[in-house]
Order: sequence, then structure tokens, then C-alpha cells
Amino acid sequence: MKKVIFGTLLFALLMVVPVPTMAGVDVNVNIGLPPLIEFSGPPEMVVLPETNVYVVPDVDVDIFFYNGWWWRPWQGRWYRSQYYNSGWGYYQGVPSFYGGIYSGWRNDYRNHSWRGHRWNYQRIPHQQVERNWGSWEKSKHWENQHTWGVEGLRSRTQSQQKHQGNLEGMKVEQQHLQKHQGNLEGVKVEQQHLQKHQGNLEGVKVEQQHLQKHQGNLEGVKVEQQHLQKHQGNLEKGKGEKQNRDGKEQHSDQQQGSHEGGGK
Repeated sequence: MKKVIFGTLLFALLMVVPVPTMAGVDVNVNIGLPPLIEFSGPPEMVVLPETNVYVVPDVDVDIFFYNGWWWRPWQGRWYRSQYYNSGWGYYQGVPSFYGGIYSGWRNDYRNHSWRGHRWNYQRIPHQQVERNWGSWEKSKHWENQHTWGVEGLRSRTQSQQKHQGNLEGMKVEQQHLQKHQGNLEGVKVEQQHLQKHQGNLEGVKVEQQHLQKHQGNLEGVKVEQQHLQKHQGNLEKGKGEKQNRDGKEQHSDQQQGSHEGGGK
């Protein structure tokens, strides 16, 4: 029973309180709809220069066509529909295209001028716009073939493209410089490694020289030792010869003594 009462109260609350809307969602809850506009016939349209937005210039209210939808502002809100004369639904927020719309387009339309340039606009049946707007946008139909009918606008567009190309070239050049700088850093590191390696080689050479000098000293010690051994041998030989002489002299003295004794 409590669940039934709670569900009834919740349903009644939803019927009274407006439901919040999300951006881009058409709702009609507690929000008034704009009045319908009477057209004498299917409207002709004009594409606004430097955009892909189409307008209906022959009515006093602003009606735009963009991205497959019809758009119109009314009393501070925006509405959209699949049809130019009915089916309007509330759109929360402001359409993205509207920020690029020149506010003085109606005066320029009446004066056949666009920002000081002659504007030879083309009136387009709305059926053609609804059928071709997507392919025209992809192929840049109005920019490439007609420059939106504005005399002298191509040079400005080309200037912007050239400027953009220069910026791209600068970015590529900057990337090349960064890459070159990276290579230089790599060369510096490699040079440091080579210098360190060369220092190690120098240390090895010095150590080798020390070893050669030490080896030379060892060779000198060996030669000196050989000299000492030779000198010692000579000394030993001299001692032996002396002993032999002493022995011979002693033997001679003994013989002489014997002879002297026999004579007596």
C-alpha cells in the first residue's frame, strides 16, 4: 500500500515540476513554442559568405538552415525543426554555427555588398539546399566555384590559405631544427664518450710506459746481477789460483827442506 501511495505522489510531482532538458534535445514541457510563419510559397534561400549557413531573406524573422536542420530564435530561446514552416521544438543552448554569423547580413543583402565587397548572391530553392547541403559542404562548393558570389573574396581566402601554409612550413622547419638540435646533442654526447675513451687510452699509454720503464729497470737489474755473478766467479777463480800457487810454493819449500836435510 505504501509503495502505491509513493508511486502516485512521484507521478504527480513529475507532472507538476518541469523536466530538465539536455543540450540538443527537443522538449515541449512548460516551454512555449514560436508562432508559425506563413509563406506564400516555398522559400528561396541565400548562403552567407564564408560559412555553410543558409538564410531565408524574405521574412522579417531570422530563419537559418544548417547541418540538416531549420533553426530560429524566439524570445531569447532557440528552436529547430525538420521543416521550415512547422514542427518547431525547443533547443537548449545556442547553436554552434551562430557564433560565426555576421550580425549585419540583412543590410549587406539589401545593398548587394558583403563587408565592402560586391556581393552577387544566388537565390537557391530550399529543396536544392535540403538535398545538396552535405555534398556542397564537403566539396567546398560555394568557396571554390563561386566564392559565395563576393567579388575579391577569393584573394582574401587565398591569402588566409597562404598564411596557413606558411605557418605549417614554420612548424615543419621548427621540427627539423629540433631534430637537428637533437642530433647535435647526440654528437656532443658521442664526443664526450670519445674524449673519455681517449683519456682512458692516454692512461693506458702512460701505464704502458711505466711498465716499459719498470721492465727496463728489471733488465738493468738482471745485467747488474749477471755482472755480479761474473765478478763473483772471477773472485772464486782468483781464490783457486791463489790456493794453487800457495800449495805449489809450500810443496816446493818442503822439497827444498828435504834436500837440505839429506845433504847434512
